[in-house]
Amino acid sequence: MHSAKQKVNDAAAVVKEHAEILQAKAQEKAEKSVARTKEEKEIAHERRKVKEAEAKMKMHAAKAQHIEDKLLHGTHHALHPTHHHHQPVSGTAVPPTGVAAPTYPLGGYPPGWTAPK
Repeated sequence: MHSAKQKVNDAAAVVKEHAEILQAKAQEKAEKSVARTKEEKEIAHERRKVKEAEAKMKMHAAKAQHIEDKLLHGTHHALHPTHHHHQPVSGTAVPPTGVAAPTYPLGGYPPGWTAPK
């Protein structure tokens, strides 16, 4: 659930970033249309680049906040109450005297297994 919420929030942050970038480009175009000198046009261009960088920074900060929210408010998978770990029973185990051999070849299939047809 938290992953889906995080993805939706991240997508919203990206959409907001794109909207801010488009707004910055429109403002640059408006500033360039009224600019009289080459320097004024260059200033308008630099302002657009600053606004784009700020939009990207906000988007990355929002994504980091979403990850932090997921970590702080979510439950960790290993701590989930239905998640079981298999552990050896203590007190009844006999210490091994030699090298333990696997019951079936490593990387292979258990004995008696046949491929479905």
